[in-house]
Amino acid sequence: MSENYIRELFLEREKSTLSPYAFLTSNTRGREHPYTPCPVRTEFQRDRDRVIHSTSFRRLMHKTQVFLMPVDDHYRTRLTHTLEVSQIARIIARGLRLNEDLTEAIALGHDLGHTPFGHAGEDAMRACYDPDFAHYKQSLRVVEKLERGGKGLNLTWEVRDGIVNHTGKHMASTLEGVIVKFADRIAYINHDIDDAVRAGILRPEDIPAELRAVLGERHSERINKMVLSVITASTDRPEIRMTDEIQQATDALRRFMFENVYEDKVAKHEDDKSKALLISLYEYFCRNPEKMPREYFVNVENEGVERCVCDYVSGMTDRYAIELYNELYVPQVWGGKR
Repeated sequence: MSENYIRELFLEREKSTLSPYAFLTSNTRGREHPYTPCPVRTEFQRDRDRVIHSTSFRRLMHKTQVFLMPVDDHYRTRLTHTLEVSQIARIIARGLRLNEDLTEAIALGHDLGHTPFGHAGEDAMRACYDPDFAHYKQSLRVVEKLERGGKGLNLTWEVRDGIVNHTGKHMASTLEGVIVKFADRIAYINHDIDDAVRAGILRPEDIPAELRAVLGERHSERINKMVLSVITASTDRPEIRMTDEIQQATDALRRFMFENVYEDKVAKHEDDKSKALLISLYEYFCRNPEKMPREYFVNVENEGVERCVCDYVSGMTDRYAIELYNELYVPQVWGGKR
């Protein structure tokens, strides 16, 4: 029996069970750097594991989703958001008989480049580093250049394509990547409603009655309807979409969330402070690049100070950024002998 028997079994199972529209692992464009195939995992299974074991993935635990460093343990973080996206994406992929391993690897890696303090941090990097800074571009940079001491994770082309094209008008080259785009929106709209209700910013009955009639009253009911809508509208088609009624209601619910939560003064009252903090850290390390950790400082000669400082600051967790700012800028009470 070949030592690669298990991997080959997985690949044959894909060919015999997946939809004609699924992306088969055997068709991957491969990786940028030479590698030895794993005997017990397919390439996309291996990518999933590489993402999960990365330092950037662990740091998502302490990065803001919507509410800045909440005391209540039940609010979402960037990590729990990622896990919810992964679960929703896998369900859709399974329902459509598409490549679940590819879908999961993209979903788990899609936010690895997100800044501290959520989108406020993204705004800060645009202000002080580059107006074109975006978390999806930084996520690609993380997996290609920053992880593993500058070697990157050496992920397959299809996973990297899905990561950088998971948001906005961008569209992934595989249906599995497009699923993650839908799953991301389904996840954040619904868990942000849940968190806003917990924070007292929103009441369930504040959601317009016509949207509740279409999408449901409860968190799980809305997710189920949205997921089923994608599966229903996309089955046996070379595209991923929602049914028209659910798509229109979902878009309207997203607009409602922007008007009533994402731009709410209570939820975002610390945003200006967060931006100022990150800009101060960015400016400090631009003046003192040698004080960055070695893995960032060693790239200064090749990539420039500003690029390396952006990588360092945007990779911080909320907690680390605050502690570092206090260390650099807040006077410490002297505790000398009396």
